[in-house]
Amino acid sequence: MSAEIPIIARDRVSDRAKKTLDIVKKFVDEECIPADPVFTEMLGEGAHRWSHHPPIIDDLKAKAKKLGLWNMFLPKSHFKEGAGFSNLEYGLMAEHLGRSRVASEATNCAAPDTGNMEVLAKYANEAQKRQWLAPLLDGQIRSAFLMTEPDVASSDATNITLDIRREGNEYVLNGSKWWSSGAGDPRCKIFLVMGKTDPKNQNPYQQQSVILVPSDTKGVTIKRMMHVFGYDDAPHGHGHITLENVRVPASNIVLGEGRGFEIIQGRLGPGRIHHAMRAIGAAEKALEWMIARANNGGRKTFGKQLSEHGVIVEWIAKSRMEIDAARLIVLNAAIKIDESDAKGALKEIAEAKVIVPTVALEVIDRAIQSYGGGGVSQDTPLAYMWASVRTLRIVDGPDQVHLQQMGKNENKRGKEVTKELAQQQAATAQLFKKYSFPVKSHL
Repeated sequence: MSAEIPIIARDRVSDRAKKTLDIVKKFVDEECIPADPVFTEMLGEGAHRWSHHPPIIDDLKAKAKKLGLWNMFLPKSHFKEGAGFSNLEYGLMAEHLGRSRVASEATNCAAPDTGNMEVLAKYANEAQKRQWLAPLLDGQIRSAFLMTEPDVASSDATNITLDIRREGNEYVLNGSKWWSSGAGDPRCKIFLVMGKTDPKNQNPYQQQSVILVPSDTKGVTIKRMMHVFGYDDAPHGHGHITLENVRVPASNIVLGEGRGFEIIQGRLGPGRIHHAMRAIGAAEKALEWMIARANNGGRKTFGKQLSEHGVIVEWIAKSRMEIDAARLIVLNAAIKIDESDAKGALKEIAEAKVIVPTVALEVIDRAIQSYGGGGVSQDTPLAYMWASVRTLRIVDGPDQVHLQQMGKNENKRGKEVTKELAQQQAATAQLFKKYSFPVKSHL
């Protein structure tokens, strides 16, 4: 895989990272992808799916640790707890992890734990790190991030209503959350919860706070698990959770009251490019499935193999170009984060967040179409891949929020570009006059 690093990024990737990339590729191709169907079968059916996790995951984790493939996501420029890679280097690794359902968890690089560990590593105090970050880094426990709410438009985080009220040495939480990914896993021991500690603050971005809530705290009720296009994603799951008079120590607040927006922006930035690079990996895997189908000699339509039909070859070519272009968008964002931080790369992160899922969905859809009925069935991974990637246009902020912000920022150049064009047109008029040519209307 190291030989496939885009040439514009190659000089920014260390020799150690290149060697690790090759190990990641081998581990995913030879261990994780073959384990994906086994993981699914081990889950079983019914309520049992939520009471255990397939033991094959523990076996893969042990192999990954032995290979040194552990916590690669924490960038060396901002965290001392990680494996010492840059965002760019991990982005290349995440692409390959995205080719398998189990690979990210096997290397302790799965969401939402990655984002939660970044929050704890960056914002938590030492006691909080010892209690929660250490076991997360070691893969002993898992976590969930509770932000989205069922009764408000949560894409605007100022709408969050969960109440966090101080009472003596405790905070009392009341409210409801849903799409709390990871909450179904019996290994999920800690929730990072966003709510309002100061709803009357005149600054709407200082009303929110993030607080740590152990999952077994009295008053926490998981009402149900949400389905994604019919998939329940067990044992991970996406919980609809109520918190009723949930009491936690005041020391569980992260960074301090009113710092919630600061925390979630720091959390979501890197997470968005992690999702994007895994989506690139999924698109690459879908393209492989499409090529395999096109070259299946036993599948002919109108007397021709699929690869002999121009439309199929065109799909393959377009997919190759779109994947390669999308990859460069993500790597550019990763480099920008490495050179500054997530806040300094807002435009680049938003570009990757919007473009990559759209490209991946198009590629996966072509692969599904090439398989006909089989493409939407359980006989290939394509249907599940499509469902998973489709959520990326919503999670971590819907596309429309990012597009609106990017559009507003780009449009700020209005006066500048209008002035520049007027100057250029005036210069053109002077040149016409100089060379005695009549000025023609540009309309």
